[in-house]
Amino acid sequence: MLKGIHPALSPPLLKVLAEMGHGDEIVLADAHFPAHQRHSNVIRADGLPIDLLLEAICPLFEFDQYVPYPLAMMAAVAGDHLDPAVERRYDEAIKKANGVSVAIERMERFAFYRRAEAAYAIVVSGETAKYGNIILKKGVIPCEIKGTKNE
Repeated sequence: MLKGIHPALSPPLLKVLAEMGHGDEIVLADAHFPAHQRHSNVIRADGLPIDLLLEAICPLFEFDQYVPYPLAMMAAVAGDHLDPAVERRYDEAIKKANGVSVAIERMERFAFYRRAEAAYAIVVSGETAKYGNIILKKGVIPCEIKGTKNE
């Protein structure tokens, strides 16, 4: 165990988050997402809901401030509907960690799959909510980091 690291963050997930660079994306996928079919870099987080993963990741992860939507979720397929509680849970987890909401783009299902295939990694969670997948785009940490001064 490490002090200050949320217990939901496994060593493989911490490694991937540290390896990612500006503009890289990570998918937090629900339990139904075809991750292994779509990507070779899959991390398992079975049993963990995505809002808990967001609470754990957000304090360590700067969202890309140079794009209009640093987060993306799947839009409902025609004839289906979204449960607004899912996005609300995610927003609350992000606000709990970062103090602010972050803009979320809604993407057509197959466009979301293509974007997931181009992501740095996919984390398969225990999330069971329909349309519960979310993509996070990594940004740049501000110049001043606690304990250091970048000049």
